[in-house]
Amino acid sequence: MSVVVVLHEPQDLVNIAHVVRALKNFGFRDLRLVNPREYDAYRVEGIAHQTQDVLARVARYDRLERALADCVHVVGFTARERSAKRNPQRPRQAAAEIVAQAEAGLVALLFGREDKGLPNDALDLCHRVVTIPTNPAYASLQLGHAVVLMLYELALARGDDARPFKAPRREAPPAATEELERLFADVEAALRVIKFFKTRQVEGVMRTVREIIHRTPLDQREAKLLRAMAIEVVKYGERLARSGIHVDR
Repeated sequence: MSVVVVLHEPQDLVNIAHVVRALKNFGFRDLRLVNPREYDAYRVEGIAHQTQDVLARVARYDRLERALADCVHVVGFTARERSAKRNPQRPRQAAAEIVAQAEAGLVALLFGREDKGLPNDALDLCHRVVTIPTNPAYASLQLGHAVVLMLYELALARGDDARPFKAPRREAPPAATEELERLFADVEAALRVIKFFKTRQVEGVMRTVREIIHRTPLDQREAKLLRAMAIEVVKYGERLARSGIHVDR
């Protein structure tokens, strides 16, 4: 996806590092800095570890117009409601348009300085303005957090959430009915040893146990583990009985 993050006059090197990490996290590579108050790639890499590939592509500009010159679509981010008509959008709405625009050319995500945000002359260069919904009494987000939220929405829009989770290292086949019946028998035996039933109806309790087990289907490994636990309870009760100690709840 042809997307570049542009930071206009960032004031804090730590915030730049957080943005670099966010780019790496979500698979984006391009960052442009317009008149940063300070920038040291070595120090940034010390905060955002293993991001050398992103840092190697960081570009610095002295004017915002130059940083945006090759972009076909510019999206500005602001926490403040503006009086001028700026085509405002929410992040999820903007993400779909950004993905489409990125097919035609480079799209810039433009973020302002931490203390003042984007000035009006910078917003004049934007095709769209995005406001991330927050608590109106405390609306301003930390720069890195704002970038993370938008990159996450872009990742969803390009289909990253459809990527399957990594399969567990060990997968056991589902427990068969015969194995489950053995489990239920062992659980009932264990409950009898500790005199759990007393005035309770055995059938009703065991029916509830079945419902619980069936609600989350077990694999063979899980069923064997639960059986082993129940069997150990029975054995422990038998050892106590041989010692003349009786379980009394």
